[in-house]
Amino acid sequence: MNKDASELILYYLQAGETCAMSLTCCLANQKSEIRAVAEEDSEIILLPAQLLDSWMLKYPTWKNFVMQTYQDRFVELLNAIDSIAFKKMDERLLQYLIDKSTINNNHVLETTHQKIAEELNSTREVISRLLKQLENQEKIELGRNRIVVKF
Repeated sequence: MNKDASELILYYLQAGETCAMSLTCCLANQKSEIRAVAEEDSEIILLPAQLLDSWMLKYPTWKNFVMQTYQDRFVELLNAIDSIAFKKMDERLLQYLIDKSTINNNHVLETTHQKIAEELNSTREVISRLLKQLENQEKIELGRNRIVVKF
């Protein structure tokens, strides 16, 4: 990955889920080109990459888990592409806040305008302006390094 390249959130993982890119890279014996970030304390299970392929034949439940993971992540990727291609930044920001509060199961988001801008591939100034608009619409409440989502 190019260190100067912009970043974009592709999808969030919750308990019991896995990254389709990680599976693909393990099955193809390749290094992943993506970066994963744990937003809270997490426990992970490491599996031996050399066994994943044979497990697809040996364990139908493993195969079903892998195939469901691909399907779920593919839908999320299509939604991300749709958002980038067809939604204005204010719509993307609102969906980001909803998704983030849902994933975290908390209406209080501890974050900065800069971090949101980076995750949405925008600028801090644009995000700050749009957040202020959402606050004026009483959809959020802004504080220092925190946003309270009110819906």
